[in-house]
This record gives sequence, structure tokens and C-alpha cells, in this order.
Amino acid sequence: MAEGKRAGRTRVDLAAEGVHWDPAMSYGQYLALEPLLACQTPLTDEHDEMLFIVIHQVSELWLKQCLHEAHAAAAHIAADQLRPAFKMLARVARIQEQMIQAWEVLATLTPADYARFRDSLGQSSGFQSYQYRELEFLLGNKHPELVEVHRGHPEHYQRLTQILEAPSLYDTCLRLLARRGFALPDEVLARDWREPYAPHPEVESAWAAVYGDTERHWDLYELAEKLVDTEYHFQQWRFSHMKTVQRIIGHKPGTGGTSGVGYLAKALELTFFPELWSVRTRM
Repeated sequence: MAEGKRAGRTRVDLAAEGVHWDPAMSYGQYLALEPLLACQTPLTDEHDEMLFIVIHQVSELWLKQCLHEAHAAAAHIAADQLRPAFKMLARVARIQEQMIQAWEVLATLTPADYARFRDSLGQSSGFQSYQYRELEFLLGNKHPELVEVHRGHPEHYQRLTQILEAPSLYDTCLRLLARRGFALPDEVLARDWREPYAPHPEVESAWAAVYGDTERHWDLYELAEKLVDTEYHFQQWRFSHMKTVQRIIGHKPGTGGTSGVGYLAKALELTFFPELWSVRTRM
């Protein structure tokens, strides 16, 4: 929670540092509402800038929770503990539904509304969201050059480099398939984790075997569907993002030097778990 877990420290940690907690803690204290609600600071007097700030701040909070769940799910899968991982992945998909709905609210912002305060954003851009980048890396969209955007912020740069160089959630799942006896090649199981994952026919064959005998491989079958559900909702979020941007600024360049709608549309071509989609044609 915001009040009780700041900078990665729990209340137990803070108590050891001599921080006193009021046993009669109020709702506002528990959620640290005063500092939280002080974070919305529009730079103009335009009415609609508040909406723009709140939508993006709420999205970052949801991204924080997605990372919390996805990292834990990957750890459970690595430890052959699939049942808790299923709950965590299902929660990620439900969070994504909330994030998709947020675009519906932002879409009430008209081009004229946005134009009145857009210049106040300067070079800030959603492309700079280090939490979004970490989630993409964790799910498998690895591109070493994307870390360079964050080089000016050492803490974020170090964190993203760490995630870039580690197995993704999908890599962890493929290692699980190998432990279960599926023959997967070394170029899949011991590759350079920093590079984008390339689909492999033997991985598709392994998933085909899972889908072909669900009674025997039920937990792997359920894992596959949880992964598909996660990517399905992620793509819906990407699409809603792209259409909302198109609705508000058309095909003008985005802030921070991105190409705007063109960049977001191209992102729709990316996939995290390619064989889980290609195997559907094969079945």
C-alpha cells in the first residue's frame, strides 16, 4: 500500500528504522491520500488537463500492479507452481480491462480540448514510461535499443537492463515445457535473452501436443490459455490507445518525437507468444 510500502520498504522495515505507526490509522493515512492527491498538478488553467493527468497516473498505478502480478507469476512458473500463477495472470488480464476502459474516458477529450494544453507537455511522452517498457520486456518484446531512452535515469536504466537480460515470462514457460519432457532446441532454451524471441517450429509442435491431449496436459493447457488471454487483452489495450490518439490528434506526430498513430499501429503487429497463435491454424 502507498503509505505502508514506500520505496520497496514494508511497514515492518520502517518500524525497524524507528518510524511510529498510529494504531488508530485512518483510511486516508493507510492509503497516503494526502500525498497521492497532491500529485495532480496541471501546468495550465485548462479544465481538461486534469483528466489527462489523472488517466495517465492511474494507468501507471495499474502498470505497477501488472508488474507485481506478472513477476510473481513468472517466479511461480519457474518453481513449477502453476496454480497460483494462473490467478496472477488472470488478474493481469482483468487489470488490462480496466486500462482499456480508461481510454474510453480519455476519448471524451476533443482535439480542441487537447490543443489548449498540449504544449505544456514539452517532450514528455508515454514512450518514456519505464513501467510500460518493463512490462513489455517481461512479456517478451525485447529490443536492447529501447533501454537507451532511459539512460539519463540510472535507476530505471539499471532496472530495465536487468529485465532485458533475464528470461521473459514466455522463456520461463518454455523452460517448463522442457522440464515436462517436451523436446525443445537449445537455441530456444539457452539463447541471448536480450534479443527478441523468434518463433520455432518445435515450440509450436510442443504446444500442439498440449492442445492435442488436454486431459494429460491440463495444467499446461490452462497456462497456454492464460498467456493467450494476457496477450489478447494487451493487444486490445494497444488498439484502444492507437484509436484514442487518432481520435484526438489524428496523424500528427506524438509528443517526445514519436510518430504518433503510425508507431502505435505498428506495435499492433508485435506478438509475445507467437506459437500460441500459430498453433491455432495447425490444429
